Amino acid sequence: MPITSLPAPFGTGDFGPEARAFADFLSRGRQTYWQVLPLNPVDSGQDHSPYSAYSTMAGSPLLISPELLRDEGLLTDADLESHQLPVEALADFKAASQAKEALLRQAYQNFQRQKTAEQQADLDQFCLREAYWLDDFALYSALKQHYDQPWYKWPKTYRSRQPKALITFAEQHRRALGYSKWLQHVFSRQWNGLRAYCHTLGIRLFGDLPFYASYDSVDVWAHPELFTLDETGAMTGIAGVPPDYFNADGQLWNMPVFRWNVLKDKGYAWWIERLRKNMELYDVLRLDHFRGFADYWEVPAGEPTAVNGAWKPGPGADFFRVLQTELGELPFVAEDLGKINQAVYTLRDQFELPGMHVIQFAFGKDMPKSVNSLHHHTVNSIAYTGTHDNNTSRGWYRQDEGQQQSKQLERYVGLPVTEENVHLILGRLTYASVAKLAILPLQDVLGLDESSRLNVPATRGRNWLWRLLPGQLTPAVAPQLSEWTTVYHRY
Repeated sequence: MPITSLPAPFGTGDFGPEARAFADFLSRGRQTYWQVLPLNPVDSGQDHSPYSAYSTMAGSPLLISPELLRDEGLLTDADLESHQLPVEALADFKAASQAKEALLRQAYQNFQRQKTAEQQADLDQFCLREAYWLDDFALYSALKQHYDQPWYKWPKTYRSRQPKALITFAEQHRRALGYSKWLQHVFSRQWNGLRAYCHTLGIRLFGDLPFYASYDSVDVWAHPELFTLDETGAMTGIAGVPPDYFNADGQLWNMPVFRWNVLKDKGYAWWIERLRKNMELYDVLRLDHFRGFADYWEVPAGEPTAVNGAWKPGPGADFFRVLQTELGELPFVAEDLGKINQAVYTLRDQFELPGMHVIQFAFGKDMPKSVNSLHHHTVNSIAYTGTHDNNTSRGWYRQDEGQQQSKQLERYVGLPVTEENVHLILGRLTYASVAKLAILPLQDVLGLDESSRLNVPATRGRNWLWRLLPGQLTPAVAPQLSEWTTVYHRY
């Protein structure tokens, strides 16, 4: 359940009262994990994908709750009422950004006028503790706002990070940098408050870490030596995946691949800092595109699709051994979906990382042998009906060409499968798995159709928009989850 899909009254979900209400719902259903999508800030030009953030360390101000700021005395009821938006089935990121920006700037002004010495000291301590990424992020954010274009189109003095020019700019835009740092402090406090509340209910937060960093990001601007860029800052090697289940042309992402030899020479410091930061935010962390640690698909710049790429070796076991030394226990989950080779499974199992089983993928022609079929699930894994990239279970049934997979599902369970019961059948199978965790997308809990699908990979336009509507979590929903949890001994 993405935070942005919560029914908050400002165009998109946030960390406010609706987030706690959802945690209460999970508690009533005897659930112990809430999986969310990445919480990093996203450009509106990136189709609002949480996997195309402009910082791998910062949090999205869009997730900050104005209602919680009101409770602190930084906003009034009148402020909130003047910027409230109707709660509709699709997020309105543009309107939400405008409303939140107005409210957050008002709250910052009030903070500046009202702050106590203790509050200022708390902010100062946060800025000092997080300076290793926050200083670059605040400077990048101010430059981005000033020039209103990607970093690789800025004047050369800023593109190449000339120290004198950056110091002068920072002095001239002190207030903008202070505002960015304050937003990150508020984000941190609100998220930590939600996480603490979830912990009181016995609920752990399950995060998601994108593998790559966006081209137009503070990470690439601040650390160009770690990425496949030429001397002008242009990408030479672009990340993606070859043709697969989702797309015949593969997926071509606007992200440079890593220079793993440089990262290794630096002791993987950038990755270690990134993972350590995310381990502070979550109880469990999924490593998206885990395959990239074993081998990754690199496409030469200028290719129109991802077809003409090549597999290159990733950092492999050396990377994870360094992580163990630096971080200790690794609370990670390996996203090992798609066409996976043995090297990926070997790397996953060498470090005892749980993998994933998606039950929707089980019912093709190879059903008896499929690793996603229930009888092939393993204990050290996580079972899903589908992920954020899948259709909803009801949509999967409705859009199953020729009903071939649905017929396979009927063969498997020995029961008639219909549009009305398919989400219940797949949900029950997921909870019945021997996998140590079972995760359902909320759309599958509610039996919603394809109009509620969150993402269609390699497409743009209507992704990441689905929202829960008030009243959709009826009194019957939590008892259904509680029943499955009890029957299959998941408590």
